[in-house]
Amino acid sequence: MDRVIYVAMSGAKETLLAHAANTNNLANASTPGFVADLQQARSVPVFGDGMPTRVYALTERTGLEFQRGALVHTGRDLDVAMNGDGWFSVQSRDGSEAYSRRGDFKVDINGMLTTGNGLPLLGNGGPIAIPPAESLFIASDGTISIKPVGQAANELAVIDRIKMVNPPLDQLDKGSDGLLRLRSGETADADAAIELVTGTIESSNVNIVDSMVDMIELSRRFELQVKVMSKSEKMEESSTSILKIG
Repeated sequence: MDRVIYVAMSGAKETLLAHAANTNNLANASTPGFVADLQQARSVPVFGDGMPTRVYALTERTGLEFQRGALVHTGRDLDVAMNGDGWFSVQSRDGSEAYSRRGDFKVDINGMLTTGNGLPLLGNGGPIAIPPAESLFIASDGTISIKPVGQAANELAVIDRIKMVNPPLDQLDKGSDGLLRLRSGETADADAAIELVTGTIESSNVNIVDSMVDMIELSRRFELQVKVMSKSEKMEESSTSILKIG
């Protein structure tokens, strides 16, 4: 009887993990450039002493949804989207280089060019510092120019160029901070062929309808597994009662 309970408990546990991943996708449905996680459950036999008659459930992250999000025109000078494949290089919270398609840039109080969630954007020489300027321009090749304070409109100064990379997708992995990195631990080389579209932002690639359907399916699956555990407990109690009568 305990086999039924453990198998159902395993399925319930992994269903909850899949539910958490799906919920995280839904929570980031409005996050610019968010890359959704894919989930898959499979059966894993338990090997050990005796025959592998017990098969537990295992949910694993099979990869990432690399389908591009929709491009939304905003007209804002610091909103930038990739025109095709590629990634922006950013400095993560731990100081390492990581990659994102989030293009809602801003200049923070320290004069650093960052993503919308405050991660410093990397250029050819590291984090990009923006000196006091009347206006800022980002060209399609990632070159950043400013109009210095008090200068004529045609007096533009080039500040830096955004580092953009385009490594093979099968070499990328997503961390718990939502940023992508090379599985090798190395940093990707800049790719000068990547083009940008200014005044436009890429939305999350989460399909809300599909995620809602998955949520309903996972809820029903969890409910079924809990019922199996409950039935198993009642069967155990009935068996014990019969043995007492005997």
